[in-house]
Amino acid sequence: MSIHDGHRGRMKEEFLARPDSFPDHKLLELLLFYANPRGDTNPLAHALMERFGSLAGVLDALPEELQKVPGVGGHAVTLLKAVKETSGRYLTARARADEVVTGSAGAYRILRPYFFGARAERVYLLCMDGKGKNLGVRLIAEGNVNAAEVTTRGVVEAALSLNATQVILAHNHVSGLALPSEEDRATTCYLAKVLGTVGVTLADHLIVVDDDMVSLRESGFRFSG
Repeated sequence: MSIHDGHRGRMKEEFLARPDSFPDHKLLELLLFYANPRGDTNPLAHALMERFGSLAGVLDALPEELQKVPGVGGHAVTLLKAVKETSGRYLTARARADEVVTGSAGAYRILRPYFFGARAERVYLLCMDGKGKNLGVRLIAEGNVNAAEVTTRGVVEAALSLNATQVILAHNHVSGLALPSEEDRATTCYLAKVLGTVGVTLADHLIVVDDDMVSLRESGFRFSG
């Protein structure tokens, strides 16, 4: 029997009893149990937190960066990447289709999981019917850390493929600032006009940053088209 078995048993019981109060470093230590079945994972958890700054930073780190931390091997990297991927898929699954989208807050709740852990700019289109029912979300573009190229054809095809009568465009700013750029405003006006020619209304354009978002519509920006 390992000398750590008692400690691990107590930690598992503590986590199951009070998961919400479990600090990030202990949660990471607990996860690492399953990558290192015998060793003491507490020092490794602290080393990862110190290097990457937070639990989110650890999960977002590239595999090659994780393996620069002494003690992190292939099993730990695979586990951490699997946890992040599972979390994103869980959030996406919670955003059910067929629900009615209520304002920018409702749209953000549906779209937010699609930006989970994004390291580059992504553009999505939330498609709805005339009553605001969610018909589905489509990825329009994905780029580098600075920009993603949005094509008019891609937006129109995505909207028409789901028989949408109204859509909400959303993209993230990896810079950490949710302020719309002049290019964002110009793209919004242009797409509103083009979509209008095929009978689709551009209801809003959301800019997403971490746990925040800005709605161009609610910010007073006037859509043309």
